[in-house]
Amino acid sequence: MTAYQQAQQVGQSAVRATILDAATHLLVTDGPAALTVRRISAEVGCSTKVIYTMFGGKDGLVEALWLEGFARFERRLLEASGDPDPLYRLGDIGAAYRSYALAEPDYYRVMFHGVMRGFEPSACAKDTSRGSFGILVSVVQECLDQGRLRGAPAAEIADLIWMAVHGAVSLEISGFFGTAEAQERFNLLCSSVLSPFRPSQERTVPWLPHTEADSPRPPRRSPPST
Repeated sequence: MTAYQQAQQVGQSAVRATILDAATHLLVTDGPAALTVRRISAEVGCSTKVIYTMFGGKDGLVEALWLEGFARFERRLLEASGDPDPLYRLGDIGAAYRSYALAEPDYYRVMFHGVMRGFEPSACAKDTSRGSFGILVSVVQECLDQGRLRGAPAAEIADLIWMAVHGAVSLEISGFFGTAEAQERFNLLCSSVLSPFRPSQERTVPWLPHTEADSPRPPRRSPPST
């Protein structure tokens, strides 16, 4: 049974995901030249007509790859934490960013590493992709509103967090660090990037991103009432 036949048993959304996963893997491992409708259909085990019907051809498929990566990424960030304290939520979002990159390195490279040479997403696709950044900005704004952070606009602080975390995980998925070393460096980075924006009497950021293997998070103080 082919991957396409297996996905058919689940439904149309599974067929779409199977095709996109195969295309992303081909792109990252074999380069842009491998991203042809014929090659993808052979990889999945479906006819070329299925891909043309679903995506309208190669150009539609390429944009769908980019959007699928951001859709999965956004779901991971939204699921990161239900913690009522936004400062702790920032830690969980940072950890979710890293876990997404490690779990979906092919999609991450499609989204951020420019592996699709010459691809320019449509204005609508760009607007859609910005939703994930909006999650970060909104949580930073909560921190500012509650006095947990200060000293710069939410978008500026969010930019710095995004830049730092992106650099760290890009190095990690490229093999520059081992897992344990990368986790340690990532924790330190996340604390350091926010320290300048903490109230002067609270320079130390009271959280580090946690994984299931880590020790329990230290007790948090309740956010100030508004």
